[in-house]
Amino acid sequence: MRHDPKLAILADLLRRVDGLAAQRGHVSVPRLHDEVDQIRHIARAFRVDSVGDLAATLQSVLSLDGLDSVVLSYLDRMRDAIADELPPLDNILPPAAAPATVHRLHA
Repeated sequence: MRHDPKLAILADLLRRVDGLAAQRGHVSVPRLHDEVDQIRHIARAFRVDSVGDLAATLQSVLSLDGLDSVVLSYLDRMRDAIADELPPLDNILPPAAAPATVHRLHA
């Protein structure tokens, strides 16, 4: 199986988005702005445009007021956009082995 670099990028973006969501209320607006800027930059560099667009819009919202509930809704939308970019699981995971068959031994 060949290593797909886009999967690694999507996993990194997902980790970043989930990390921000987990820190809700415990991260300053300037730091949040920086983290979202990094997400936007990575997404644009690797042509994950839906995530890049959402991150850019969230940066604008943060510049205006930085409301917590608005931030979470954008983080949720970014997470959904990343999930839409992921290939189906059957393309990522190796095929499952055939289930083992148990036979009763007769004495």
